[in-house]
Amino acid sequence: MKAIQIEKPEVLKIIDMDKPALTQQDNVIVKMKAAGICGSDVGIYHGTNAAATYPRVIGHEMVGVIEEVGPGVTRVKPGDRVIVDQVKSCGHCYACRKGRGNVCGSLEVRGVHIDGGYREYMAVPEDACYLLPEGLSDVEAVMIEPTTIAIQSCSRAQLCAEDTLLIYGCGALGSTILKIARLSGATIIVTDVVEEKLEEAKKNGAHYTINSMKEDLEQRVRELTDGYGVTVSIDAACLKTSLLTLLKVTGNAGRVITMGFSVAPTEVNQFLITSKELDVRGSRLQNKKFGEAIELIKAGKLDLKGTISHTYPFLEAQKAFDFVDTKDPSIRKVVLTFD
Repeated sequence: MKAIQIEKPEVLKIIDMDKPALTQQDNVIVKMKAAGICGSDVGIYHGTNAAATYPRVIGHEMVGVIEEVGPGVTRVKPGDRVIVDQVKSCGHCYACRKGRGNVCGSLEVRGVHIDGGYREYMAVPEDACYLLPEGLSDVEAVMIEPTTIAIQSCSRAQLCAEDTLLIYGCGALGSTILKIARLSGATIIVTDVVEEKLEEAKKNGAHYTINSMKEDLEQRVRELTDGYGVTVSIDAACLKTSLLTLLKVTGNAGRVITMGFSVAPTEVNQFLITSKELDVRGSRLQNKKFGEAIELIKAGKLDLKGTISHTYPFLEAQKAFDFVDTKDPSIRKVVLTFD
């Protein structure tokens, strides 16, 4: 079978691999149908994702159809359309015992530490597979995984109706966080530098938008919050300057949620954290949030249609990554297809 492998930073190859076989642990064979390109995939390609190991078949937003199952499988059957959980955890370390397997001490992420979904077939445990809602296409279903990331970040933020939230950045991640955050009833401010993205954010439920290229972000946040600052800020831009900016605009007793993976040194002002007694919390991956995301779709509370901006055949992955690197403002989510 064919697969897309990042041999080392900046080197993307189409390789031949053996089709996986069923084992006692990996007891389901999934024929891949669609896989998204995430910012972290781009980071692996460029060598800026500190978590990745090489060479690696990347891809962690993975949608497919069950082709074959082992004798003990009861949750899924051949022909079922599924999305695959990217997280593998040990189940017994401190983090796992605390119910936080997404930061397991022996964490393995499909597409990062072990091979992921940019290949024609993969073998996984049945409990890693979640049935897709009817009426959702394979390509659209890719967005379930980013939705789980958004649910995780809002959960880490303990977001509620009395909060005023700043979403810093409105690309694919920020837009998805917005869709989940608006369900909380919080007042939502979105900032970005692309006016088209801000207009889209307004249509999707943002109460206020700030173009930080045209307005002073700190000053505008103070105006919108009667001088207090937001109570929650989530970094969906993951820039070198993000953390310090969010420390400044978040008010006393607030929560600052970081999601970036850069290892570059960044400025931190201890006074801002201590004097305002801020909680600075990381949010990584997702912690068994697929079921929650799927139930929101079934209940009609979350619409993923129209969220995919571009598709490429998976063997044209190089073209797709090159296009993502152009940072064309029309890009929302790019998906590789396997048909």
